[in-house]
Amino acid sequence: METITIKDIAKLCGVGVSTVSRAINNHPDINEKTKAMIAQVIQENNYIPNNSARNLKRSTSKTIAVLIKGISNPFFSNMLKVFEMEIQRKKYSFLLHRVEEQEDEIDVAIELEKEKRLKGIVFLGGYFSHSEEKLKQLKVPFVLSTIGVTDKIDKDYYSSVSVDDYKESYKMVDYLCKLGHKRIATITVAPEDESIGKLRFKGYLQALEDNHVSFDPSLVGYMKEDIVTFSMKYGYEVTKELLRTNKNFTAIFAISDSMAVGACKALFEEGKRVPEDYSVAGFDGMDISFYYNPSITTIRQPVEEMAEETIRILFDIIHKKRSQDSKIFPAELVIGQSTRSL
Repeated sequence: METITIKDIAKLCGVGVSTVSRAINNHPDINEKTKAMIAQVIQENNYIPNNSARNLKRSTSKTIAVLIKGISNPFFSNMLKVFEMEIQRKKYSFLLHRVEEQEDEIDVAIELEKEKRLKGIVFLGGYFSHSEEKLKQLKVPFVLSTIGVTDKIDKDYYSSVSVDDYKESYKMVDYLCKLGHKRIATITVAPEDESIGKLRFKGYLQALEDNHVSFDPSLVGYMKEDIVTFSMKYGYEVTKELLRTNKNFTAIFAISDSMAVGACKALFEEGKRVPEDYSVAGFDGMDISFYYNPSITTIRQPVEEMAEETIRILFDIIHKKRSQDSKIFPAELVIGQSTRSL
């Protein structure tokens, strides 16, 4: 008879793996009815949590897992290529695991750590606001890559690689202000979103304030729940909505290049020109920003270097060559054909 896994239990219960994990570990943040249902399914199927993982020696593991939030974001594709190449070059196995937006990545990581006997973990994308007590549950080295991290977590408890999303977003909006734009719309994440998008939105707000430009909430285009985050469709639909409001604006700052391209498409369909009628700026420095017509003014992140540094730090910690470390890379303002001076 085939051994049942935690994923099977989750499927039978109609819940996520992280929910099953919390029930097994008796976490307080789970509904008692749900906990009872999971317990019953576990009993009926004779599931023994992570029994095999407990009995296997972790020293035989040669697997590095990359847990990604936002797998549909094309920005991550080049990073994943570098991760896979560098991990395999070191004779380790590469495991890519998608984490849903509503899932707790630490709970997912703990289960993977036990089931796959991981040697290390890279968390890619999203926002990190876990407690230090939560982080201590991870028993293998890990690095946060391109992730916004709350100030409440002591840096002694994690390693990270990123750009300063707040600072670089500020740089872009400050540039638009210096071009003479006073009515700058932005396409950003939903207010409750805690990803790097929130940091970029804060940079937008501060740049407006420092340039004595009044903030107009009606010029903020928020994401819709049924649209994939950071996608071209996201930029397209939100720009369409901004145009329907007939609000007066001269520039759009989209917090990703994909969204900026979608914004341009929406403008063109309305018979508008870029940059003659509207300036459009993005963020990330993806290939499409260069090859699109007009080329997109953007903030270029050093993607390959950041990915390589992520793996370097992770393996240094694995081999005890260093303790926790954080690296912030500078990004570059690349002026394309999509913006102009007023």
